[in-house]
Amino acid sequence: MIDPQGLRALVGVAQHGTVAAAASALGYTPSAVSQQVKRLEASLGTALLERRGRGVLLTERGRVVAAEARTVLDAMEQLVSGSGGAGGYAPVRIASFSTATRGLLGPAMRGLRAEGVREVTVTSVDPFDALLLVDRGEVDLALVHDWNSVPLVLAEGLVREPICRDEVDVVLWSSHPLAGRAELDRHDLVDEAWSSTPRGAICHEALLRLFTDLGRVPRIVAEDPDFASLIELARQEVAICLVPRLGRGELPEGTVAIPIADRSQVRQVSVVSRAARSESPAIRAVVAELRHAAAGLVVR
Repeated sequence: MIDPQGLRALVGVAQHGTVAAAASALGYTPSAVSQQVKRLEASLGTALLERRGRGVLLTERGRVVAAEARTVLDAMEQLVSGSGGAGGYAPVRIASFSTATRGLLGPAMRGLRAEGVREVTVTSVDPFDALLLVDRGEVDLALVHDWNSVPLVLAEGLVREPICRDEVDVVLWSSHPLAGRAELDRHDLVDEAWSSTPRGAICHEALLRLFTDLGRVPRIVAEDPDFASLIELARQEVAICLVPRLGRGELPEGTVAIPIADRSQVRQVSVVSRAARSESPAIRAVVAELRHAAAGLVVR
């Protein structure tokens, strides 16, 4: 009989690249992961890993077994999800982005408690990282966003469900020459100083592509992961910024938020989960509550 722990260990090595990294992700020692893979090799009568320098590589058979093991483990998770936990629902692990954690997950989690989904944990990460966590099985679903200029590409076995669209505004100081306009033309913004989320984050990439068709690149003078910090830089007349409406509180005195005339900066907010688990009762409950929360959004 094949031990599921051996399958998880092999999949962990395939996903993370090394025995040590797989052990860290799975919560085992490297020695335990190695022993689990060795027992799996004995069960199958074939080598799944081979030494390469100080590390290991999957053999051809190892790659095939790791791919098939994902399907088997997904099916096992589906059985567990279907059986439910306390209150009829299995625990749910969610990866989210910070503005959705504030704007959607707060009200959604209140609703989930009322529905009996009581074991919900949330971690806030960039959407690029959230997809990796779902693909590795480290979370059950991810709340992510696509900018129309920076689409997210899903790995095989992942599915996406739309939740809402999120409009994005330019935040300026009140005395800025453009602050009195109802809408802003992108041509008028090309020479401005900008603040942005850090390089590599999806919102940073979206800002970099703001003027692609105009043959220009935004002049970014400051980076910070917190939109509140970017807004404060606008209030201090240091730089303007793109700020989504989702999860945005009231703007401080001395700042204004103005939409871009062509509405080119829009985010699609979606839930991503593994296809094998997407119909579990707990995930269906989360999706329903997120859509309910999105319908009640108040834009400031």
